[in-house]
Amino acid sequence: MDRLPWARWHWLIIIGLGTVWILDGLEVTIVGNLSEVLKSKDGLGLSSSDIGLAGAIYVAGSCVGALFFGQLTDRFGRKKLFMATLLVYLFGTVLTAFSMNPAWYFVCRFITGTGIGGEYAAINSAIDELIPAKYRGRIDITINGSYWIGAAAGALLTIPLTDPNIIDQGIGWRFAFGLGAVLGFGVLWVRRHVPESPRWLFIHGREEEGERIVQQIEATVEKEDHLTLDPVDETITIRQRRTIPFTTIAHTVFALYPRRTVLCLALFAGQAFLYNAFFFTYGDTLSTFLDVKQTGWYIAAFALSNFIGALALGPLFDRVGRIPMIAGTYILSGVLLAAAGMSLGHLTAVTLTIFGSVIFFFASAGASSAYLTASEVFPMETRALCIAFFYAVGTAIGGIAGPLLFGRLIDNATESKDITQIAIGYFIGAALMIGAGIVAAFLGVKAEGQSLENIAKPLTAED
Repeated sequence: MDRLPWARWHWLIIIGLGTVWILDGLEVTIVGNLSEVLKSKDGLGLSSSDIGLAGAIYVAGSCVGALFFGQLTDRFGRKKLFMATLLVYLFGTVLTAFSMNPAWYFVCRFITGTGIGGEYAAINSAIDELIPAKYRGRIDITINGSYWIGAAAGALLTIPLTDPNIIDQGIGWRFAFGLGAVLGFGVLWVRRHVPESPRWLFIHGREEEGERIVQQIEATVEKEDHLTLDPVDETITIRQRRTIPFTTIAHTVFALYPRRTVLCLALFAGQAFLYNAFFFTYGDTLSTFLDVKQTGWYIAAFALSNFIGALALGPLFDRVGRIPMIAGTYILSGVLLAAAGMSLGHLTAVTLTIFGSVIFFFASAGASSAYLTASEVFPMETRALCIAFFYAVGTAIGGIAGPLLFGRLIDNATESKDITQIAIGYFIGAALMIGAGIVAAFLGVKAEGQSLENIAKPLTAED
C-alpha cells in the first residue's frame, strides 16, 4: 500500500472512515450546546455539575469501549469492528433521544461513548494501514480533525432547535439526537465499501485474500488515474498470529518500547484534558457568565478554526517532520491557554472565542497527532489495542477529570459570581500540554515517510 501514489480511490477511505468523526463532533457539540435546555424543566433538570458528570461518563464509556473493542479489532479485523462499533454508537444515540430522567441519560451517554471509543481504535488502525506512507500524517490528522466539521454543524443545528419560537423545547433536544442517528446510518452505508486492511489479513494467515484486495486497489488506481505501477517484490516478514494476549501487549508497551509509551501517554493525557475540560463546558461558560443567549454561533466559529488548523498544519507533519510539529503545536497551544487563563476576568464572549479559536487552531493538529503517533510507533499486530490502551489511559487522566473539574469550577464560580475561578482548569491544561510538547521534543519518533513495517519491528515468537 505504501508504494501507491495519491489517487481518487483514497477518497473512499477518507469519506468512509472520516465521517464518524463528524458524527462524534456533532454528538458532543449538541450535548454541550443543549446544556441550558437539559437543565430546564423542558429538559431533564440537570445542574452544571450533572452536565460535567455526563461528559465524564461519556468519556469513561469511550475508555471502556476502546479497550474492549481494541482487542477485538486486532483479533477479528478492522472492518468488522468499525462497522460493529458504529452500530453501538447509533444504538446509544437513539436511546438518548428517549431519555426520561437523568439516570437514563447517563446510561445512554455511556453506551454512546463505548461505541466511539471502539471507533478510535478500529479506524485509526485502518487509516494508517490503507494510506500511502508519504501522505499518512496529513490524512490521519485531517480525518481526526474532521470531528470539528461535525462540531460546527452541531452548533448551527442547535440554534433553531433551542429557539422556543421555532420548536417546542421538550422536543427539540430529542430531535437533535435522533437526527445524529439518521446521519449515522448514512455513514454505515458508505463504510461498507471500505475494504479490510490487507496488512491485517496477511498477519492473520489470509495472504490470498489480502493479495486479492491489494490487486483490486492497484487495478482501480491504474484505471481511474491512468497510471502504470511498477512491480514490487516487498513482502511482510511477520509471524502469523491470530490472537494477541494482553500479556504480549504489556510486554510490547512497557518492555520493548518504554520511551514510546511515555511519549504516547503524555500526548494523550495533555490533549484529552485540554479538549474535554474546555470544550465540554464551553457552551455552559458562555451562557452562565457571559450572558450569551444563543451559543451556537460562537461554538461554530470555534469549531471551524479547529478544522482549518488540522487541514492547514497536517501536511507539515509529513514535510517538516513529526517531532518539530508535535512539540511545536503542543507547547504553543499550552502557552496560549495559560495566557487565556490569566486574561479570563477581562474577556468577553467574542474575545474568549477568539482566544479559543487561536489556541485550538494549533491544538487541533497536535491532538490528532497523538492518535497518529500511537498508531505508527508500535508493531502492526498490536496496533489497535495499543491505540485503545493509550486512548483509555490518557483520556481517563485528562478526559474524565477535566469535565468533572470544570463542572465543579463552574458551580463554584456561579455561586461567587467570579469567572476567574475557572482559570485553574486552564492552567492545569496548559501545564499538561507544555509538558507533553517537551516530552515529544526528546522522545519523538521520526516516522514521516516510512513504511509501518520499518517504524516498529514485527513481533517474534519470543515476544
